[in-house]
Amino acid sequence: MSLILTVLNKLAKFLCKKTESSLPKITMLQRCILRTYHVLALVLCVSAREDFDWTKNEKTSFYYSTFPTDGKGMSIWDAFTRKKGKIFLNDTGDTSCDGYNKFKDDITLMKDMKLNHYRFSISWPRILPSGLKSEHINEKGIKYYEDLINMLLDNKITPIVILYHWDLPQEKYGGWQNVSMVNYFNDFANLCFERFGHKVKYWITFNNPWSIAVEGYETGEHAPGMKLKGTGAYKAAHHIIKAHAKVWHTYDMQWRSKQKGMVGISLTADWGEPVDITNQRDIEAAERYIQFYLGWFATPIFNGDYPQVMKDYIGRKSGQQGLGASRLPVFSPQEKSYIKGTCDFLGLGHFTTRYITPKNYPSGLGDSYFADRDLAELVDPKWPDPGSEWLYSVPWGFRRMLNFVKTQYGNPWYT
Repeated sequence: MSLILTVLNKLAKFLCKKTESSLPKITMLQRCILRTYHVLALVLCVSAREDFDWTKNEKTSFYYSTFPTDGKGMSIWDAFTRKKGKIFLNDTGDTSCDGYNKFKDDITLMKDMKLNHYRFSISWPRILPSGLKSEHINEKGIKYYEDLINMLLDNKITPIVILYHWDLPQEKYGGWQNVSMVNYFNDFANLCFERFGHKVKYWITFNNPWSIAVEGYETGEHAPGMKLKGTGAYKAAHHIIKAHAKVWHTYDMQWRSKQKGMVGISLTADWGEPVDITNQRDIEAAERYIQFYLGWFATPIFNGDYPQVMKDYIGRKSGQQGLGASRLPVFSPQEKSYIKGTCDFLGLGHFTTRYITPKNYPSGLGDSYFADRDLAELVDPKWPDPGSEWLYSVPWGFRRMLNFVKTQYGNPWYT
C-alpha cells in the first residue's frame, strides 16, 4: 500500500508539471487532484474483489452550492466564505465544482468507473431556504434531488444520502449552540424521508460531527466561525447527538416499516498510537485521544453516555477552574435510554495517525477542548507525506482503527 501511495504521489506531481502553465494556480491544482483521484480509482477498481462496494462522496457546500440559484437559501458556509481572509484567495463556494449543473456528467463518469454507490448530501437550505419547514419548501430543490436520485438508480448506482454535511441554513438561532436545532433538523430530515425515502435506503444523519463541533464552535476555522473555547464544541456536540437520535426514532416509528431503509451516522477518527507501547501512561493517553475523538459521539450512540474518561477529565478541570458544574453537558437518564442504540450502521472516516504521549495542561491556561485531553500529538518524519501539512499516509493506523471500532461497537460499518 505504501508503494502504491508513493507512486501516486509522484504521478500527481508529474501531472501537475504537465498541466498547462497558462492556467490559474487554483485551476491547475483542481485538475491535478482530479487526475490523481481518477488514477487511484482506476487502480483500486481493477484490483479489488468483485463483491467490494465502491462509492464516490461529495460535500454539499464544496460541490453543489450555486447560491442563490433556484431558490436556495444562504448557508453558514455561504456567509463564512464571504468574510475576507477566511478562505484562500477569498474564494467563495458559489460555483465550486458546479455539481448542481453537471451531475449528469458526473454520473456518467461514475458509471464508467464502475462505481456502484454514490454518497452525497442534501443541502438543508436548498430544500428549506429559511431552515424551517413551516415557512417554505423549495420545490425546485426537491426536483433537483429527485432527478439526481432517479438517474443514479437508472445507472444501477445506489444512493447513500447524508442529511447534514455542514450545510446549515444561515444562522438565526445560534446554530448548534441552540437546542431548538434538534427539532428543526428533525423536520428537515422527516421531509427528506417523505419525499425521497421510497428510493433511498441508506441515510446518514451527520458526516464528521467532530469537525462541526470543534472547528465550527471551538477553533472557529470552519463555519460558523465561533471561538467558544472549552464550551462551544461540547454544547454543539450534545445537541448534534440528540438530533441524530431524534431523526433515527422518527424514521424508526414513521418510515422504516414502509421504506425498509437504514439510518446511521458517519464519524471521523484518526488513530492514536502510544509513543511507547510498554509505557502505561502513553497507552492511556492514546486511548484518551481516541475517546475524545471517536468515543465522544460513538459511545453515547451505542452505549447511552459519554466515555468515562471524558467525564472524568473535563469534570476535574472544570472543578479546578472554580466552575460549579462540568463544562461537558449531562444526559438525563431518559435521554441516555433514548439515544442508546440509535444506529443501524456506523460510517467511519479516517485520514491519518498520530503518536500520542501525555502532556499536562494546567487549568490556569484557560478552557480548551485540546487542553482537556492532556496529551501531545507527534508524527514520524519517515511517514509518507501526500503534500499536506497535517496529513500523513499511515495504512497500519487505519487497520488498527477498524479493529478498535469492531471491538468497541461491533458491525456493520462502512468506510
